[in-house]
Amino acid sequence: MTEPEAGRRLRQLAKEIAHHNRLYHDQDAPEISDADYDALVRENNELEAAFPHLVRPDSPNAQVGAAPSSALAKVAHARPMLSLENAFSGDDVRDFVRRVRRFLSLAEDEPVALTAEPKIDGLSASLRYENGHLVLAATRGDGTIGEDVTPNVRTIADIPQTLANAPAILEVRGEVYMSKADFAALNARQAEAGAKVFANPRNAAAGSLRQKDPAITAARPLRFLMHGWGEVSEPLGQTQMEAVDRLRALGFPVDERVVRCADVEEALAHYARIEHERADLPFDIDGVVYKLDRLDWQERLGFVGRAPRWAIAHKFPAEKAETTLERIEIQVGRTGKLTPIGRLTPVGVGGVIVSNVTLHNRDEIGRLGLREGDRVRIQRAGDVIPQVVENLTPDEPRPAFVYPDHCPACGSEAVAEEGEVDIRCTGGLVCPAQRLERLKHFVSRGAMDIDGLGEKSIVEFAELGWIEKPSDIFRLSAHRAELLGREGWKEKSVDALLAAIEARKGFDSARLLFGLGIRHVGIVTARDLLKCFGTIDALQAAATGDNGTAELSAVEGVGPVVAEAVHDFFHEAHNREEVAALLDLARPAPFVNQARDTAWSGKTIVFTGSLETMSRDEAKAQAERLGARAAGSVSAKTDLVVAGPGAGSKLKKAEELGVRVVTEAEWANIVAEA
Repeated sequence: MTEPEAGRRLRQLAKEIAHHNRLYHDQDAPEISDADYDALVRENNELEAAFPHLVRPDSPNAQVGAAPSSALAKVAHARPMLSLENAFSGDDVRDFVRRVRRFLSLAEDEPVALTAEPKIDGLSASLRYENGHLVLAATRGDGTIGEDVTPNVRTIADIPQTLANAPAILEVRGEVYMSKADFAALNARQAEAGAKVFANPRNAAAGSLRQKDPAITAARPLRFLMHGWGEVSEPLGQTQMEAVDRLRALGFPVDERVVRCADVEEALAHYARIEHERADLPFDIDGVVYKLDRLDWQERLGFVGRAPRWAIAHKFPAEKAETTLERIEIQVGRTGKLTPIGRLTPVGVGGVIVSNVTLHNRDEIGRLGLREGDRVRIQRAGDVIPQVVENLTPDEPRPAFVYPDHCPACGSEAVAEEGEVDIRCTGGLVCPAQRLERLKHFVSRGAMDIDGLGEKSIVEFAELGWIEKPSDIFRLSAHRAELLGREGWKEKSVDALLAAIEARKGFDSARLLFGLGIRHVGIVTARDLLKCFGTIDALQAAATGDNGTAELSAVEGVGPVVAEAVHDFFHEAHNREEVAALLDLARPAPFVNQARDTAWSGKTIVFTGSLETMSRDEAKAQAERLGARAAGSVSAKTDLVVAGPGAGSKLKKAEELGVRVVTEAEWANIVAEA
């Protein structure tokens, strides 16, 4: 793959993976299988490894979960709830251990013990205890902000309400789940009552925990298994296993298959035993999690992107089944992308009935030779909707599927940009599918998060001509009297909606920037841009200046593709007019950088020469934990150079520029004092 091709594919993968994260974590409604999702993540990681200079600011490795629901109160985690990197083979796990050795500069004969535990397919939750009392329970959310589910968690019998002899502050983390037997019994009761039947135990557990009414949660058979911790006021032990044993002694349920393994081969043998027992376990699992046993090593390893360096999830292979592809339908997204959706004859896979699959794009349909009526093999690994892995009837006489060259929503021409596989509608704002999707995106949880303004209301207001662009949302109060006269709208609901809109005035400017729907600008990229420019006005001024693209490209984490997209957006007069209207009506607050506040926050540090007490990766991680940026070259903007033996041209340049230079020992003192 050429570099331009890799850049385009990384862009596509970032958007596609973010879309599936929202469906899985926020809506409990995935549309692809775990295996399909894992394949996308693995492809992204392989490309990032091959082209490290193309790593995007909205890389999936910088994301965790999805923005929390607006239906429940939001709460900030004292320590982020991150996700795990995945391994798919024994060699992947061995590579993980080799990376640990390299980072910590361990000798080859130094023992590296691991803990191994089943990876429960449930909903992650954090339980906070203060002075032995449960005071807060929250979902993972986006890893930083979760949903407050304290009243609901108090109904789960597995979770202790009070603790004896516990640290003054203790956050315990684990999975809320539903056993297979309880899930089957719940669905039988739901069907008998004519109520919703759940697709799988994970969805049932997630939906039950996130209820507004704790009485509904209490009526559901939820369970809890502990697998880790967050903030603690005192050490829980010197090893992962010691800490697990202490938490078990405090009354938290721990699965009996959590064990300490002396080395990687012993851990892989335990994985094989669990995989053999998988079908007979009382709950769904999708792999085994390995964690470095020594907690001091975990501390040194720290985190990279969205995941710890000291843990990895070894996933199980996908489950397969055969069915018929009855229809291929085309959906139009907010960016105009035409996505093919396969409608299947419902089939059971691993205890779940599935009937839909995304077919990704025109090339994927062509690669598999898919036609309506084909017999296909699908695979699933924990989610509702699987992937098609094989066409079983490619030679049967049947009409080929003709991919549309015009948008099914507006009739505009549908084309692929040069070098891209996605087909997009060229209708833009004249396309009702795009206009509505753009508006839905603007008010979505990840963007402006306007409670009560859902898809149905957006469609209604658009048909009435009240909203055509995002700024019209902040003018809806002018239609209050008309809205009161419409079916389904009462004074209380109208005032609640208008209050929710009013509450978003002065909101997060990064959310508003993301909500504009600029191609390639996710929430992480929006934050990176505003970290540099502070306000959307300043960003626009930079984008429309004589050196706009170059100035944007110079922003940490923003490459030429993103810079060009932002530049193009702000050079359109109608976009500038809309942004001006939004800034006038919504008045977003200037962006505030949430990085750790130290004397080194925002500084640029360069490491050069040989480091003798730590690896280069560990040194860079230390800088990042101080809120600094670890750069690869020295410039006038460099604030500090850490020089070890053998430092050459970078040290010379630092001296020429008058940049402060310290030794590795002096750097260790800086880290200790920060």
